[in-house]
Amino acid sequence: MKPTIEQREKMCLRPENQSPVMFQSWENLLFVHWEIDPKVIQKTLPDGLIVDTFEDKAYLGIVPFLMKNIRPRWLPSVPYLSNFLECNVRTYVHDDEGNPGVWFYSLDTSRWLASMIGRVFFSLPYYWAEMSVIKNETILYNVRRRKGGGKNVRYKYATDVDGDLAKSGTLDFFLLERYQLFTSDKSNRKLVSCRVHHSPYKYKNCANKPWDSELLKWNGFDCNFNNASHACIASRVDVEIFKPRKLR
Repeated sequence: MKPTIEQREKMCLRPENQSPVMFQSWENLLFVHWEIDPKVIQKTLPDGLIVDTFEDKAYLGIVPFLMKNIRPRWLPSVPYLSNFLECNVRTYVHDDEGNPGVWFYSLDTSRWLASMIGRVFFSLPYYWAEMSVIKNETILYNVRRRKGGGKNVRYKYATDVDGDLAKSGTLDFFLLERYQLFTSDKSNRKLVSCRVHHSPYKYKNCANKPWDSELLKWNGFDCNFNNASHACIASRVDVEIFKPRKLR
């Protein structure tokens, strides 16, 4: 069942009767998306997940950003461990009940320990990468995976976001306002979902120039990706992470 507008809007609300297990902040985000055939995406998904589409189009996204002030609910943040870079490759899915979310193909991070925690406790495909950022009026963001990756990938984008909120029913809302992730447990037999919550993004669209799509190739997508079909920068959000749960 494809998600309804009501389901998409409801997912933006903070989960009721639940306490977060972790806090973190995301800042200086860049979202770059390419259109892709939904059938190509569906072949990569586990049983129980269905590719989510907007006007019959599926999307692959690359999202570099800065992770800040990460901490479990019961502990303070630690500067070295709590602040690092992350860049993920993702697509958009829903379950059989029409609950929308994100499926990650990879999450590259500049901290080895963060990559291990992500894999062990959240069953997410984290990779340890060489990453750097130079932050002035613009962000210069570099990624190179330590093992099995390709060339150095670079993104340049603005830091100033005097933006708007995405309107329900638009492509911007479809791509940005996602508050649930799906993954598989270690046996790959059970789907796992995890809710997150933050204030809506304030975003500003970027030019759809030929952004580097090398990270898509690292994840097995051998497509002819030309200019991105959607790109924007987004403001900082403070995020609550809730306990992952196994689905039937």
